[in-house]
This record gives sequence, C-alpha cells and structure tokens, in this order.
Amino acid sequence: MPSAAASFPAIYAHHAVELAARWEVDRAALLAPLGLEDVNLVDPAARLPSGEFVALFERARALTGEPGFGIHYGLAMRPATHGALGFATMTASTLGDALALGAKFVSTRTTAIDLRLVHEVEGTAGLVVEERVDFGPARDAIVLALLLGIVEIGVALTGKRRGVTLELALPEPLYLARFAPLLENRSFRFDRPAHRLLFHPEVVSRPVVFADPAAERLAREQCERELEQLGRGTDVVLQVRRALEAEGPATPLAKVAPKLGMSTRTLKRRLGARNASFTGIREQVRREVAQLALRNPDVSLTDIAERLGYSDARTFGRAFRRWTGTSPTAYRRSQGT
Repeated sequence: MPSAAASFPAIYAHHAVELAARWEVDRAALLAPLGLEDVNLVDPAARLPSGEFVALFERARALTGEPGFGIHYGLAMRPATHGALGFATMTASTLGDALALGAKFVSTRTTAIDLRLVHEVEGTAGLVVEERVDFGPARDAIVLALLLGIVEIGVALTGKRRGVTLELALPEPLYLARFAPLLENRSFRFDRPAHRLLFHPEVVSRPVVFADPAAERLAREQCERELEQLGRGTDVVLQVRRALEAEGPATPLAKVAPKLGMSTRTLKRRLGARNASFTGIREQVRREVAQLALRNPDVSLTDIAERLGYSDARTFGRAFRRWTGTSPTAYRRSQGT
C-alpha cells in the first residue's frame, strides 16, 4: 500500500535546485511558490514530504524547459548523496553486496519507494523498484532519475559501466532519443511489467573500489540504528521477504523463523496481525525470481523449478500459470528471449 507519510531527505531537493541553476533558473522563483527556502534544504536532518518533493521536481523541469530533467538528475547521482547508506555501499565488498545493502536500508532514506533484490539461477540479479506514492506528472522524470542514479552509483563503486539493463513500466519518453550520446552504454526496455535493473552475473560480482570490511560494518550498524529510530526495523513482512531473498525462495517457514529470532507459531501470529502469511510472501518472491530467471534463455524450466523448490517443471508451470495467467514458455517468448 502507498505510504501517506512518505518523505525524502531535503538534500535531494537541494540537488534539484542546484541542477536547475545550470539553466539559470532563479532559486527563489523555483522555491518560493512552494513555500520552501534553499537554506533549509541543506540541513542533513531535514525531510520533505513526498508531495512537496514531487512538486519541486516537476516545477524544476518546467522552469528549465528540459523535459529530460530527470535524466540529468540521475546521471549526476553519487553515493555520498545518500548518507550512511551511501557510505555503506562505498565500503561493501562487491556490487552485489552494495545492492543488497541498498535494498535492505532504502527506507532510511525514503518510504516513497521500495527496492527488492531478486537473484536468478545463473547469478543474474534483478533490483525491483516499486513506487509507494503517486509521483503524478513527474513520474517519468523521477523514475528515470532513480534508475539511472542507481546505475551511476554502481559505476562510481566499480569504475565500470556495461552489463546493466534498465526496464521501466512506462512508455518510452519522446525526449529520450536526444540523450543517446549520454546513454550509449545503457540498455533500456520500456512498457515492462515493473521497474527493475537487470545485472549480469559478472556485474554483480564486481569488486567495489573502496571496499573496507571494518568501515562497512560500522556503516551497516549506523543504518540499523537509523531503521530503529524511524520505527522501520521491525516490519515482519519485510523481514520475511529479505530472509527468503537471501536464503532462497524454497526456504521453509521452519528455517526462516529461527533466523528472525522467533518460533514458527510467533512468526505466523505476527504475520497474521499484518494480514499477511508466510505462504503468500513466499509465493510473491517465487514469482519474481521465476520472471527474472525466464529472461535468461540458457536456464531450463527444470533448473528454475528446482531453484524455487518445485518437484519438476510441470508443477512449476502450474504455479506460474496461477500467478500470471500464462505459461512459463509463453512468458519467456513475450520477453523476447
């Protein structure tokens, strides 16, 4: 469900103001109609309600006259923009580890989006980006800024560009063609079922240039503290999802519960209080892993079935048809693989 109280760090809005200045947009003209002052946006603790951030982003696009404002914003994104989470990614061992940190701790920055890291049989990773608020007329700009920003952070962490595909649940913007020279090393697919970044196996294992296990541990602990302070460290549905993503979608309740420090009865009760069930969460994770795996033509249906914990490809096929209304083979064909 969308988060009515979602917000963004105010510094994100400050970066939009800084970017708009390249088009000589007057800061006061940009901010005053929204009741904002730039001096307040640089406060590290300040936050901006998602509606105000969306309004600022769309106003910046209008005043610059640049429909591709979100592309410029995304290309300028760096790890340091994201506080303790950004520092944690900079000190992770591999890009895959950095992505896992981003997915786990994204809510320390905003609950306007959710990130889910899904691993495929052959090592490909998919970072699913779910919108939790209505981005309105700025949707294309914000979604492009977000996905491109994550890719740019990956480049900053590893020093390498290739091996990532951006999929968007949006039609291709008409203005994208103008950016071809800037985006020549990036592959896009539009009108997809969900927003996600697909990372080839070699990309996931790329070492992070500034990897530092001791610093990464400290940064992770800081992110954990921030989660607790924000009251987001105890979301049992999210904890179960993360456990299944880490351990594999075939992991049974009896193994997940102890990893979360609970008995199976307690975990069932806490999920029930959230109108959720272990089976339902596991089915959602299985579906996402299956859809990602089916994009790789080299992975057989038998391999996918085994990864998901099904006895054979036929059983997996029945489950997949129940989830999506189509067969795994037809879905794979529809994805162009």
